Amino acid sequence: MATMNYEKYEPYPAVDISERTWPDNRIIKAPLWCSIDLRDGNQALPVPMSVEEKLDMFKLLVDIGFKEIEVGFPSAAVVEFQFVRRLIEENLIPDDVTIQVLTQAREHLIRKTFDALEGVNNAIVHLYNSTSTVQRDVVFRMDREEIKNIAVRGTRLVRELKEASGNKGIRFQYSPESFTGTELDYALDVCHAVMDEWGASEDDTIIINLPSTVEMSTPNIFADRIEWFCRNIKDRRAVIVSVHTHNDRGTAVASAELAVMAGADRVEGALFGNGERCGNLDIVTMALNLCTQGVDPELDLSDLSYIREVYCRTTRMIVHPRQPYSGELVYTAFSGSHQDAISKGMKAFKRSGKNLWDVPYLPIDPKDVGCSYEAIVRINSQSGKGGVAYIMENDFGYEIPKWMQPSFGAVVQSKVDQNGKELLPKEVLDLFHDEYIRLHETYSMKKCTINWEDRDLERDDEVSTTIQCVLDRGGHGIAFSAWGNGPVDAFVRGVNQHTGLDFSVDEYAEHAIGHSADAKAVAYVRIKDIGGRESIGAGIDSNISLASIKAVLSAVNRLENQVKR
Repeated sequence: MATMNYEKYEPYPAVDISERTWPDNRIIKAPLWCSIDLRDGNQALPVPMSVEEKLDMFKLLVDIGFKEIEVGFPSAAVVEFQFVRRLIEENLIPDDVTIQVLTQAREHLIRKTFDALEGVNNAIVHLYNSTSTVQRDVVFRMDREEIKNIAVRGTRLVRELKEASGNKGIRFQYSPESFTGTELDYALDVCHAVMDEWGASEDDTIIINLPSTVEMSTPNIFADRIEWFCRNIKDRRAVIVSVHTHNDRGTAVASAELAVMAGADRVEGALFGNGERCGNLDIVTMALNLCTQGVDPELDLSDLSYIREVYCRTTRMIVHPRQPYSGELVYTAFSGSHQDAISKGMKAFKRSGKNLWDVPYLPIDPKDVGCSYEAIVRINSQSGKGGVAYIMENDFGYEIPKWMQPSFGAVVQSKVDQNGKELLPKEVLDLFHDEYIRLHETYSMKKCTINWEDRDLERDDEVSTTIQCVLDRGGHGIAFSAWGNGPVDAFVRGVNQHTGLDFSVDEYAEHAIGHSADAKAVAYVRIKDIGGRESIGAGIDSNISLASIKAVLSAVNRLENQVKR
C-alpha cells in the first residue's frame, strides 16, 4: 500500500485566545438565516437555473420563511441581471423579504449591480474581495495595503451610489473572501477600514460576513477565530457578524453551529448544502438540528418531500439518500435490533400520550417534516422479527403476538435470502397470507355450523357449544359433531377424535383488523401435539369464532406439512 504524501501539507494554525467562552454556550435562538441557493448554489451547477427555475426556487425559499435571500450576481451574467429585474418589476418580493446581490469590488461591476437594483424596496449589496495570503501573493501580487484599498474604494462607491439613489432600503455587506486563509489581525484591519468608510453605527449597521471560502480547519478553530473577531471588532453593536461556511472538510454544519456559539449573529447557507466543490452549509440540517433541541428554527421545513422535489427539479441535483433529515433512507431501519427498538419506542410513545419525542434511532419525528411512518422499517437480509411485526401492524393492522413473531420472522428471512433483495410491505403481507391464511393442505374446511346453549349463565366453565363440521382431506370428507366450552375447544375435540391427531392449543390471540362496523377479525393460535411438536396458524373471517377455527386448521396443516418434510 502506498504511503500518502502527507508531509507536503502543514497544520492550520491555532488561535491565540484565552478564556474562550464558546464551548460553554448553547444555541437558544435561531440565527438570522440567509439563503444563497440562487447565487452560490446556482453558480455551482453544471447547468445554471433559468429565470423561470430561479423564480420557482425563489418562491420556495419565501414559503420556507427566509427573510434574506441572495438572488444572484447581476453584473456577472445576463440571466442574473434579468432575474433581479423581473423580481423588482413584477413586484415578486414580499415586503418583509430582503434580496441580496453579490458584486466584486470593481467599479463597473458595482455600477451594474445598482442598475439591477433600481426601484427595489429592500436590498443588501454584498461586496467582496479576497484578502488571503495566497491570493495576495499569487493571484493579485499586491501587498496588504493595496488589497485593503480595493475594499475601501469599493465600499466608498457603494455608499455614493446608495446616496445618489436616495434608496434608504439598501444595506451593505462586506466579505473578506477567503477569511479562513487570512491572518486574523489583517482581516480585522480591513473590516475596520470598511466600517469607517461606510460610517457604520448602531443605527446603520453593516454586515461583516466571514466566509470559510475553503474549509481549512477543524470547527473548534473556526469558532476560536469568530470569537476572537467578535471580541476585537470595534463598536460591536454596529456590526452584524455573519458566517458562510463551506464543506471541504465535511464539517460546514458544525463550523456554523460553533460559530453561532462563538458570537455570530447570522448564517448563510443553501438547501441541502448545495454549493461549489463540496458544497455550503446545509441550512436544512442546521435548522432541524435546532428543532431537535427544542429551539424554534424560524423556518418551515414541515414538508421536506416537497422542498426536495422543487430543489431537484430546479437544480437538476439529487439529495443523497443518507442526507441528514432529508434523504430517502434516513428514517429507515434495516437492522433487526434497530427495527425492534424503533417498534417498541413507537408503541411506548403512543401509549404515553406525551408530546416529548423519545424514540430510539429517530432523532426527529418523521411526521414533523412531512414523512409518513410507512418507510421507517424496511425488510432485507439484515432485518429481524421485530421489523416484520412493525410493518404488519403499522401498514396493515395485524398485531402479531410475540410468540408468533419468531415463526413469521423466519419465514420472511427465508424468502429474503432466497430472493436476495428487499421485500416491500405488500410482499410481506402476501407472504403472511400464503404461509398462514391461504394454506388449504392437508385439510380444508367445507362446512362449519356453531350452536351455543348456555344452561347456567352464572358458570364460565360450562360445556355449552356444539359444532358440526365437514373437512376434506385429499378428496375424502370427514364429518363430525363435537361439544366444548367454546368453538375452538369443540373444534379441537372433534378434529382429535376423527383424524387420529392429538394436539392442544397452548397460545391464542385475536383482534379486529380496522375499526369499522364491518371490520374483519384475525386469530392466531399455537398448537402442540403429543410428541411435543409445535405449529402456529392464523385465520381471518368476519366472524371471530370462524377466524379462530380457521387459525387452528391453519396450524394443523402446517404441522402436517412438517411431518411430510
